[in-house]
Parts: sequence; structure tokens; C-alpha cells
Amino acid sequence: MNPRMIILETLLVIDSDVSSGYTAIAQVLDKYSYLDKRDRSFIKRTLEGCVERRIELDYIIDSKSRTKVKDMKPVIRAIMRMSVYQLKYMDSVPESAVCNEAVKLAVKKGFSGLKGFVNGVLRSIARDIGNIEYPDPGSATGMSVIYSCPVWLVEQFVAELGVERAAKVLEASLKPSDVCIRINLSGIPVAEYAKMLDDKGVRYEIPDHPACAIRLKDIDNVTGLPGYEEGLFQVQDIGSMLVALSAGIAYGDIVFDVCAAPGGKSMHVLDILNGTGHLYSFDVSERKLALIRENAGRMGFDNIDIRLADAAVYVPEYEGMADVLIADLPCSGLGVMGRKNDIKYNITPEREGSLVKLQREILSNVSRYVKPGGTLVFSTCTIHREENEENVKWIEENLPFKAVSLDGCIPDAFICRTSGKGYIQLIPGVHDCDGFFISKFEKKQC
Repeated sequence: MNPRMIILETLLVIDSDVSSGYTAIAQVLDKYSYLDKRDRSFIKRTLEGCVERRIELDYIIDSKSRTKVKDMKPVIRAIMRMSVYQLKYMDSVPESAVCNEAVKLAVKKGFSGLKGFVNGVLRSIARDIGNIEYPDPGSATGMSVIYSCPVWLVEQFVAELGVERAAKVLEASLKPSDVCIRINLSGIPVAEYAKMLDDKGVRYEIPDHPACAIRLKDIDNVTGLPGYEEGLFQVQDIGSMLVALSAGIAYGDIVFDVCAAPGGKSMHVLDILNGTGHLYSFDVSERKLALIRENAGRMGFDNIDIRLADAAVYVPEYEGMADVLIADLPCSGLGVMGRKNDIKYNITPEREGSLVKLQREILSNVSRYVKPGGTLVFSTCTIHREENEENVKWIEENLPFKAVSLDGCIPDAFICRTSGKGYIQLIPGVHDCDGFFISKFEKKQC
């Protein structure tokens, strides 16, 4: 099948429901996994680019077209977006090929009458692609266009982080992200697994921290890597790895992971426990629990109970059981925009507010499962003060917990002015990882 037609059909799905973007791209790559690497790479890059850069692409099209993007037929809108992305960001594709293939797609989809429009607008854009006039880059509108992020969200980042750090976050969200894996140190040393990658010709780098991490280069499917079936590693970003490391888990501990799917943190806990203690992993649907079971089975861990539970609903039998409870809660996901390119279009201020309410409901409930003197680790994969720092304050004011310093629990590279106060905010573009928030508390003795 023509890769450009695959791209067009997928963009039409996403255009009808932008929340499907990340899932739709993953599904199409899986469906056409038999295509050669070059075609798959072209499809992947173009689809992800069209979603990530949608606001900028529409701005460029609108600058040259009398018919604005919002008023175009869905097919024509999708053709224009994918073509402008290629003109702007894919130097290996000749301008003539972009324009000619766009016209062919319009004709194939039954829009022969608009082939002149498509051709004319695209050739005008191609002539001026290096000289497009953008809004003031220091303004929220300018940053919105340059980084393809909704204006309200740009304003939120600037208000909370300042212009410079906000720009770093937005810039990082548009850069390709390496796949990061955590080596199960109870199974194999990092150096030994790295030798296995060398033998297979896999490109990678070993970051300075944490000691269990490896970054893979040019890999989009880890299932064929050595040691996957044997459970020697788990896909997990460095920010996520710090959650279990910060908890201070000791051999023999009873650990709860209350929003556990797909299971990365749970598997890290089990690796740290190294066959001792016990982990209870909870999530709200059987579909999510299946992911945890698959990971635990592949890695050969058996000191785990995987249970269906809504973290916001109290279960009396769990009262006071946990030495350590990890609550990586539902959040706006703004720290992983670089991996899930549709997040910025789906989140709203109202949705953020509802997530804060849900987070506090869950924290109020699961805090009862921690034994006196036990540890609560609350984390999110977002960069939003109300979901993060404000929740730390709320926990201290409303629940029987006190913040505990993270110094000594996490690698020195992540120690900062707030780690001694019990929390850290990892920021893409500033830290070499996804955006993550981690906080640690001790339950007060009765």
C-alpha cells in the first residue's frame, strides 16, 4: 500500500478525534509492521510530525491560502498538513515530489476539482518555506505557533516556569526521544547486558545515572532485543525509575503500587525486593491488569498479587498493611508530551482541575493503607504546580504525613533545592529525562 495513502487515512482518523492521535499512530505502525524500514520510518515520522506540529502547519497553510485550514474539506486539510510537514521538515523529499504526490492523493480521494488549489498553495509554500513570517517569539502567540502548543498551555508553562524554562520544555517536546530501558539488576549486570547489545550491533548509551539505565538509539520495537523474553529489562524512563529508588524499599517490605499499569514501577519494586517481601499491584480494569501480569510473567517474579481495585474506593482489609505505598496518580501527562504527541491538544484547564480532585480523593483513601512509620511516595508524569507542589502542601495539611528528604535516596544529579523538602520536579530540556514529579512522606505515629 502507498505509504502516503496510509498517512492520509490515519490523519483523517486523528482529525475526527484528536485524542486518538497517539493510539492511532501506534496501531497503524503495528498493522503495517511488514513494510520495509524506510517506509515505516517515513510513515512514523510524518504522522508524528503532523500531530506534534499541527498548530505551526496550519499557520503556514493559512499564510498562503485564501481558504483557511478550518474551512477545508477533511481530506484536503490532511493532504495539506502532511505535505507542508514534508516541505518544512523532511529535506530528503524533493519539493516536486511532495506537490505531485499531494495532487495524486486528492484525485484518488475524489477531489479532482481541487487539484489546482492543492498544487498552487503547496508550490507557493515551497517557494517561501524558509521565509515564513512568524509572530513575536517572545509572546504566548508566537511560542504557540513555533512550538505548536495551545496558547493557554503556553501561558501556564510561562506562569509556572518562566519564559526560558517554558521554552525548553516546549522545545524538548518536539525532539525525538530515545527509548530508555531499566536493566533488572537481580538478573544481570548492566555491563553484561550492554555486551549482549554490542553483539547484536544495537546502538546505545549508558547514562551516568541511575545505575540500572540504558538508552537505546534508533529502536522503536524492543521485543526483538536480546533478553526481552527472558525478562532482563523493562522499558522505563529515567524519571519513572527514580520513583522506586526514592522510596527506600528494604528487603522484606510489603509494598503497594496503587495505580500500577502497565507495571514498570511494580517490576522495579520487585527487582529491588529481589525475591523477598511482597508487592500488591492494583489497577482499575482487567485490561490494565493483563499488562502487569504479562510483565511479571516475562520477568519471572512471583512475590506479587495483582488485584482489581479502584484506588479511590476504600478496602478495609488493606488498612495499615503497607511499609511502602507508591501512588503514581492519573495526571495531565504534560511531562511526556514528547512521547505522546496528542496530550497537549486533549488537556484543558477544566480537565486539570478534575484531575486534582481525583488525585486528592485517591490520596485520602490510599493513605489509610500505609502503616504508622511507613512511606508514601506520590508521583506524576506532569509539570503543573496544582497537581504537584500544591498536592504536597495539601497532603501535609490534610493527611497524617510529614515530608521526608529525598537526599540520599536519589542520584546526586537530581538533588536540588527542593529535594531536602521531600520533592523534586524533573523538567524535559532541563533534566535528561521525561517530566516527572516525585514526593516522599512518612506516616506519623499514632
